Amino acid sequence: MDIEIFPHRLLSAETTEILLNNLDEIEGVKKIVLQGERLPPEEIKHPDRRVITISGDKIDLQVKTGRVLMEIEDEQIIDDIKNVCEENLPFGFNLHVGTFIRKQKTVTDEIKYGASLSQIPDEMVGLTDQNAQLSERATIIKRKEK
Repeated sequence: MDIEIFPHRLLSAETTEILLNNLDEIEGVKKIVLQGERLPPEEIKHPDRRVITISGDKIDLQVKTGRVLMEIEDEQIIDDIKNVCEENLPFGFNLHVGTFIRKQKTVTDEIKYGASLSQIPDEMVGLTDQNAQLSERATIIKRKEK
């Protein structure tokens, strides 16, 4: 089951970092995907193009967060997600339940990756931008055992 969090404003790097850390504490969250416009290259020194820390892992934030997509185990945690959003997004947000993250490889993936498609890990399916450079692809943070 997928959830879409659609903030009423684009999120700063600081708000994104706080929101992701709070969402990551919720048991039952499988994946979190950020969507938004790409930030300019590091040389331009955009204030939101920085390294954020999520659960102790450092991530180079490359998008201005416009939507947060989450794959969750069951709908019982939706209220927890809503509470975290209410605490961190005072300007408002919409929360939608649906299918937002692809679960299997597509023809587009086959065209983009060719013979190397079989080498792409299953957890990367639906996470990468087909137009992105290899260095700009998704970063996976493995959940730490508690």
